[in-house]
Amino acid sequence: MDEGAGGATALVLDTNVVLDWLVFDDPATRPLAAALDAGRLRWIATEPMLAELLHVLQRPELDRWRPACEAARERVAAAGCRVEMPPARGRAPVCRDAADQMFIDLALAWGAPWLLTRDKALLQLARAARGAGTTVCTPARWAPAP
Repeated sequence: MDEGAGGATALVLDTNVVLDWLVFDDPATRPLAAALDAGRLRWIATEPMLAELLHVLQRPELDRWRPACEAARERVAAAGCRVEMPPARGRAPVCRDAADQMFIDLALAWGAPWLLTRDKALLQLARAARGAGTTVCTPARWAPAP
């Protein structure tokens, strides 16, 4: 189920990685951005994930990046990344931060080869997720297949 429209490979991004990519232009996310822009990858997210992201984009702590936040909101709306959570494909590892469980659940249910995150609770699930075919790693450690 990891192939999306046009053969793009689906991947899951946690909220902080999306912020690093769309708001802060973190150099570690530039290869990811290039792969997404080229259509080799397709970012997938559920409605609760997108609601969390849109909520975070409105926080006052991001006021100094407000133009980038507004551009991110528009890009997210146009991204077509919204998907439904399919039935689980086995038992997902349990994240010690319940708010982050949705990211690992989606990655494993979709058979996404990558979940990109900087969240320690999600990174601790890397070994269990790898056994199910998903690599959980930071954008800096991510390397797409050639």
